[in-house]
Parts: sequence; C-alpha cells; structure tokens
Amino acid sequence: MCNKEMYLYGAGGHAKVILDILEAQGYEVAGVVDDNPALTEFMGKPVLHGAKDVSPVIISIGINDIRRKVVEKLDSQTVFGTAIHPSAIVSPHAKVAEGTVVMQGAIVQSCVQVGRHCIINTGASVDHDCVLGDFVHISPHATLCGNVSVGEGSWIGAGSVVIPGIRIGKNCVIGAGSVVCKDIPDGVKAYGNPCRIVDNI
Repeated sequence: MCNKEMYLYGAGGHAKVILDILEAQGYEVAGVVDDNPALTEFMGKPVLHGAKDVSPVIISIGINDIRRKVVEKLDSQTVFGTAIHPSAIVSPHAKVAEGTVVMQGAIVQSCVQVGRHCIINTGASVDHDCVLGDFVHISPHATLCGNVSVGEGSWIGAGSVVIPGIRIGKNCVIGAGSVVCKDIPDGVKAYGNPCRIVDNI
C-alpha cells in the first residue's frame, strides 16, 4: 500500500501524464479537482469540486496563465508537490522548485534553476546553467543550450532550439520548431528559423 498521496488540480490531457508520473514515483493520486460539475471520475480517481484542504497538490493545467491564476486563488497554506518521472535525468546540482513537473525522458543538466509551477515536457533538454522563471513551459523535445534564460510565463514550442546564452523575456510564445539565435524581449510571439518576432501578446 502506497503511503504517499498527491492531488491534481485540472482534469485534462496534461493531468493524464502527471498522473502516470506520480504513480511511477510511488504516489497515490487521492483525487482530481476540477470545476466541471458533470465530471465525477477521472482515470479511476474521484473528481472533487472544491480545493479546500487539498494538499499537496500539483496544478495539472498546461496553459501557463491559467496555471498561474489557479495558484493565486488557492489558500496561502496550500502545499504544492513536484513530479519528476523516473526516466527523466535531473542533475543533483540542479534546483527544481515546487509545483514543477519534469516529464518522461526530459534532461535537466548541472546548475539549472527551474522556477515554480514549470513544465519540462516529454524529451525536452535543458542544458547547464539555464534559468527558467516561474510558470514556464518547455514543450516536448525542445532544446535549451547552455546558459539560456527564459522569463516568467513564457512558452517554448515543441522541437524548438535555443542557442547558448540567449535571453527570452517574460510572457513570450516561441513557435514550434523555431531556432532562437537572438534575445527575445518580453511579451511577444516569435517563430521561425531564424526566430523572428511576429506579434505582441
């Protein structure tokens, strides 16, 4: 019998993957919080329609801004868990903050700093000395080379490559398959090879 329990907040596709990760870590998912009153069960787990006394919890919502809003509305005493799949490689010299999820096959190298409530998605690679702000999402198979920084709330699209030393601002979206060769300012959408700014957010 598992003696570790965790809750999830959000019953969507992202939650399915986190549930797998937690079970692989030996956790029992005791329930899933969701705002849909018609939903009573999720992957065999009870769905709860209120977040009172639900702790520790991981916000299992892939969209950065919504994940942030959920965290802000929860009680200040809420304890947030962290999920790291056993197949992920995380350096003992890396720091991974609360609420963050590191998915199957991801690599987090030495001296990386990962903020709160981030997502390092399937097969993503984050190399040495990178710094990720809170609520960042590194999509599947994206690669951050060494000494890259990604500002709070930014989203790096699937399969993108960020070359060494690049600074990406806050609340940016980098389109899938981009190659980021120059710094990106706050609050923009950018994509392509080479990556170019296409719009403000």
